[in-house]
Amino acid sequence: MLLAHLAATLFMVSVVWFVQVIHYPLFEKVGTERFALYSKSHSRLTCYVVGPPMLAEAGTALLLVLHRPGGVPLTAVLVGLVLVALIWTSTILLQVPRHTTLGSGFDEGDHKGLVLSNWVRTVTPARGELILS
Repeated sequence: MLLAHLAATLFMVSVVWFVQVIHYPLFEKVGTERFALYSKSHSRLTCYVVGPPMLAEAGTALLLVLHRPGGVPLTAVLVGLVLVALIWTSTILLQVPRHTTLGSGFDEGDHKGLVLSNWVRTVTPARGELILS
């Protein structure tokens, strides 16, 4: 269980850092003419890549609380679960609405808001390495 959680978390750490440092900043280079199509395609296709590991990370975080391995402090798994919940909350309340707006066309304010708000998801996944190590 612990290894499955660590694997999902490490995968998400890699993806989120790539998205934050390279992918989201490049949104402004797409151009306004085809940005809406690009943004909608990005949102749809990204779900295939991040959906399964996000679900695996959340599921294993919950299972680690319910069936904590010996030697793993309860505080560690509880903090891990809270941080996973923070990532999901950020995704639902901050990033998804901006992606929805950007699906109608490029907006500089929403783009900057997306990049800034995504830092919550970028730095939070490090918990998999810090909390459970």
